[in-house]
Amino acid sequence: MILIRFLLRFVLMPLGGCIAAMVAAFVVCFAHWTQFVKIIAADSQAPESIVLAVLFVGWSIALIMAVATMAMLLPAMLGVLISEAFAIRSWMFHTANGALASWIGWLAMRDLLKPHEFYNDPTIVVGAGIAAGFAYWAVAGWSAGFWRPVFSPPQPAPPPVTAA
Repeated sequence: MILIRFLLRFVLMPLGGCIAAMVAAFVVCFAHWTQFVKIIAADSQAPESIVLAVLFVGWSIALIMAVATMAMLLPAMLGVLISEAFAIRSWMFHTANGALASWIGWLAMRDLLKPHEFYNDPTIVVGAGIAAGFAYWAVAGWSAGFWRPVFSPPQPAPPPVTAA
């Protein structure tokens, strides 16, 4: 059973990381909706309808943002390894890990991201990190630590102490 849980972690951890990066990219996209619309409106080949523009152009911008978000969330891997080693399953740990990692990643990549309209506000970046940490917890963090069972039987109550 422990071997199956160990192998399952190799599937859940990368899946949780990818979903966390996509959630963070969507948070940043919705926070910068006006810049997103300006980019689409500036494209001369974009259709007139905003719905069609999002369907044709939006997915590529979201994919590029997800790659940048993944690079910013790389410091979170240290927190994920700590949570796996010590079986920390708290949603607060993972959201704090996402916030701190996105802020550190933003500080490290600030010069690379300067020419872009997105990722310029640290408040939005930290908010995206919080959302990413929660998304990671929802996918993989709630069952961290392959050696500790997720659902264990309740411990029997200790016998009452009687005074003699």
